[in-house]
Amino acid sequence: MKVSAYLTSPSAQLGLAVGVLMYGSYGLAHHAFGNTGLIALCAFVGIFIPYYSKLSNKLEELINLRSARLSLGRLVRFIPQLLFNIGVFLALVMAGVFPDSSLDALGGVLGIAVVTTCASQGMQYLALAMANREIGDKNRNVLIALSANIVVTAVATVGWPWAKTAFLTFGIGFGLLFFAVGLLSDWRSLVFRRGGVGVFFGTFNPTHRTHLALIRDAIEARGLKKVYLHCTTVPKLHAQALQRGEIRISEYERGMRVYETTERADVHVNYFPTGRKFYEYETRLAMMQAAVADAGLSDVVEVLSLPEAYDKGGFYAVLAHVKRLNKGQPVHGIHGSDLGGMWVRGIYDESGWIYPYPVVRRDKVSATAIRNGATGLTTHKVEQMMEALR
Repeated sequence: MKVSAYLTSPSAQLGLAVGVLMYGSYGLAHHAFGNTGLIALCAFVGIFIPYYSKLSNKLEELINLRSARLSLGRLVRFIPQLLFNIGVFLALVMAGVFPDSSLDALGGVLGIAVVTTCASQGMQYLALAMANREIGDKNRNVLIALSANIVVTAVATVGWPWAKTAFLTFGIGFGLLFFAVGLLSDWRSLVFRRGGVGVFFGTFNPTHRTHLALIRDAIEARGLKKVYLHCTTVPKLHAQALQRGEIRISEYERGMRVYETTERADVHVNYFPTGRKFYEYETRLAMMQAAVADAGLSDVVEVLSLPEAYDKGGFYAVLAHVKRLNKGQPVHGIHGSDLGGMWVRGIYDESGWIYPYPVVRRDKVSATAIRNGATGLTTHKVEQMMEALR
């Protein structure tokens, strides 16, 4: 990795900003600007945070893939950060930034680490939820969340009674919110109202046999009268990265966009978690309709096309449209346990009392394999369309 590419990376800059803020907060709170231990620790945190973020994301994705349970994934994300925070506070005490006794009222090193981790996880969840709804930028929101958490924690270590109360209320409150949302979501996936309608969102790049199997199973298991499908127009990650010049379309291949990163790309971001090749929106829409017809599901499945609503409000807007059409009816959110499926699960949870219908992906059916030429994984009409595009 080139040093210049690292230094211009938004994720790296975010990490360095957090390190600087940490140094300023603890240095000011404890008059420790000249403490070499504090300087070294903050430098380490500033450099390490982007790598920690990627690691925790990977761990959560792995657990989600195998369980489709939000609570387990969030617990796995929580534990590494807790261990990291324990190490940070031990290092601060050993470096003499503040005495161990100043943490007694906060439960010692373990107590303050637990509350700090709860607050951090909860605030990051809110920051990302706001970014998903087009309120602020993802990186900037996370920076604000981490910054607020660092400042509040640093002030709490001073020993002021009001700071202790604010810290404990702030941390425990956000932690409970973070885990309560996940627990309620998992509970709704097990205890649900039968009937109503289902929604199934994704890239559908292209629609394959597992998509159709999920729809059939959900209709039977939940007694659904209708299922609405909607695909992304341009995935939000790609739309924003294209706008910022971090990725570009390198070529068109068999009707698909082929993306590549540019020199402005963030070295810590995986821009193509589901592959670099994407059929155009209109093509994917036609393939969805053909697959539904092939599967004999046209009477119970409606393929929606709301590109203007999606471009303004993403799947939140599409889901709001479905709710307006089915007032008073339970809505069931179909999704797989893969990365895209769990991302959609988050949208369901942030959109009201949606009943998730999670399915752990164990088959070997892959849209990536289909795009790369594998046959027999989608319907006959879809394969004919793909062959015509070739």
